Amino acid sequence: MSASLDRFLAEKLAAGGRSAWTRSPIVAQRASPGRAVIDGRERLLLCTNDYLGLAVDPRVVDAARQALDAFGAGSRAARSLAGDTELHQALERELADFKGVEAALLFGSGFSCNSSVIAALTRAGDVVVSDELNHASIVDGCRLSAAAARVYRHGDLVSLEAALRQSGSASKRMVVTDAVFSMDGDIAPLPGIVDLAERHDAFVMLDEAHATGVLGPGGAGSLEHFGIEGGVAVLMGTLGKALGSVGGFIGGSRDLIDFLAANARSFLFTTSLPPAAAAAALASLRILRAEPERVERLWRNARRLHAGLGELGFRVAAEPAAILPIFTGEGEASGLSAALYERDVVAQAVAAPYVPPGSERVRLIASAAHSSDDVEAILSAFAELAPGGRRPLDGPTAD
Repeated sequence: MSASLDRFLAEKLAAGGRSAWTRSPIVAQRASPGRAVIDGRERLLLCTNDYLGLAVDPRVVDAARQALDAFGAGSRAARSLAGDTELHQALERELADFKGVEAALLFGSGFSCNSSVIAALTRAGDVVVSDELNHASIVDGCRLSAAAARVYRHGDLVSLEAALRQSGSASKRMVVTDAVFSMDGDIAPLPGIVDLAERHDAFVMLDEAHATGVLGPGGAGSLEHFGIEGGVAVLMGTLGKALGSVGGFIGGSRDLIDFLAANARSFLFTTSLPPAAAAAALASLRILRAEPERVERLWRNARRLHAGLGELGFRVAAEPAAILPIFTGEGEASGLSAALYERDVVAQAVAAPYVPPGSERVRLIASAAHSSDDVEAILSAFAELAPGGRRPLDGPTAD
């Protein structure tokens, strides 16, 4: 190793650049709906993106197992060479139908969707206008693009319009935003964003990683949630959250998908999604469409957690959401997380670089996999740690 690299690493690690994950990994020995065996004990999970409990659904696991038997462990090539299967194509067709778009295209991850697609759709002379709290993959996509980037204040339509006005001379303008913001759980004001984009001749790219399977009565995402038809040219989503698998996708017009299949570098130059992952996502999507009550159960649990935590005196967001941050004082989040772990509840502390310095929190993620008894058990664990001492709970609130 070179002396210059040694110095660089020493300086960065001394300044707090070492990952907390490498110091205290949580390793699951076995998983079940809403739970995992960790350190020899079964614990309730409030830290995964398995919103609908599909990652361990027997039907999903069986679909993946059958694909392993039929196609093997890997796809063996990029899609455009020899890494395509009937499973990839079927999943793309059903994702497009689910999202109400003409076509869809699979990627190896949601991160690679954003980092590659933003760069593919923009060039020098264009402007990308991005919410200041957008996911790191969007930030990296903006950096990879030759377009100029403008950042608007989080969820602020006045700030967005100002950024669009300032970029009036651009050849093209893209507005890109998360649908649901991954650390705060709040929802982007999509109707206003679409309206501003239309008025300023811009197009919208919407990251629905935390909206697919979560928002809308049928879990179809933000457009269903707001009752919007059209207005979003580029829909991005992941298979690794509510759909319980791994991978990402872009949905949009047939022309958009044809263009990206020939120009998005993270699609062209990487081995395609393993067939087992595609089969698992396809099975999950079919279950979601057949069982939309899972989405309601997710929100019922989220509402109960939000109400119960508020009753106990924890600082939570004003509105219930599937992502529920508990805001703590400086240095307190890790202690709360550790105390919950001792009570068999796994809820991760989140600090920089995931959130700005000084805004650390314990980030909870609700799941349809939890029963009402599970939710009450979780709240009982929090009650023992409530600010000012243990507080009683009044019981479940009305939905």
